[in-house]
Amino acid sequence: MHILITGAAGFIGAAVAKRLLDRGDSVHGIDNLNAYYDVSLKEARLARLRPYENFVFQKLDVADRASMAELFATHRFDGVLHLAAQAGVRYSVENPYAYVDANLVGFANVLEGCRHGRVGHLVFASSSSVYGANTKLPFSERDNVDHPVSLYAATKKANELMAHSYAHLYGLKCTGLRFFTVYGPWGRPDMALFKFTSKILRGEPIQVFNHGRMRRDFTYIDDIVEGVVAIIDRPPSGDPTWRGDAPNPARSYAPYRIYNIGNSKPVDLMRYIEVLESCLGKKAEIEFMPMQPGDVPATFADTTALHETVGFKPGTEIEVGVARFVDWYRSYYRV
Repeated sequence: MHILITGAAGFIGAAVAKRLLDRGDSVHGIDNLNAYYDVSLKEARLARLRPYENFVFQKLDVADRASMAELFATHRFDGVLHLAAQAGVRYSVENPYAYVDANLVGFANVLEGCRHGRVGHLVFASSSSVYGANTKLPFSERDNVDHPVSLYAATKKANELMAHSYAHLYGLKCTGLRFFTVYGPWGRPDMALFKFTSKILRGEPIQVFNHGRMRRDFTYIDDIVEGVVAIIDRPPSGDPTWRGDAPNPARSYAPYRIYNIGNSKPVDLMRYIEVLESCLGKKAEIEFMPMQPGDVPATFADTTALHETVGFKPGTEIEVGVARFVDWYRSYYRV
């Protein structure tokens, strides 16, 4: 297939691109290479992809309407994997307009491109953050998610709604994937594991929010890649059993689906830190902090629907995943 990946220099984007290239697909990657975090890391991810003859990269911002229209007018894509977004819950409190531009305007441009370019399947990144104020665990795609607690989460929920409208109006096959706390080699420097590792090795204190009373469904990058690639190959069709008088938010009469991708094994944050300390051979100096605005105390993915659809469920244990991250970090930064 010929697949467009937006956010191709990102953590998940680069990892999925490599997997698709390895199996023989052609990948056209775009990314604006913004400075939200270290651009050299993004360039290093791209450097691993550039040797592939079937990979093309273009620096492009999804919020640039004219450039996006030109991209879809020039190239024919069988599928689009939309991962470009302004990420980060806490940063959305500081800089809301970055999320409006990238996550709302940018997504509208992707939808229009897919519509006019007659793309066969749009797979887009949503987030576990959409569950917001929900406290019933595990989080199910069948749950109502109308109470986001950050603008980031609200933009991801909006993406799901926007996609459904295009599935309804134009028959665009759309699948949204709610990622749960992705970690692993080549990860994002703004994520906890990366920050903790860097600070522990430098002998600096790490900030642990909600006084350590946090649980996360940490999901290893290879499991995310496996799930994403399996979903790309399974464009949805309308569900004839869907009922408007008892609507299931995860499905539709239109060609539209929502799936969780998580490890389904929530881990206490303090246990996560213990595993990291063991891998580093060094104890952390911990500074306990109150809950941050927009954050939630626990996440836990129900992945039944994903497993029923593609026969796969994530399962990498944190002891394995964290060790692989530490090995990568030491090698990449020569620590």
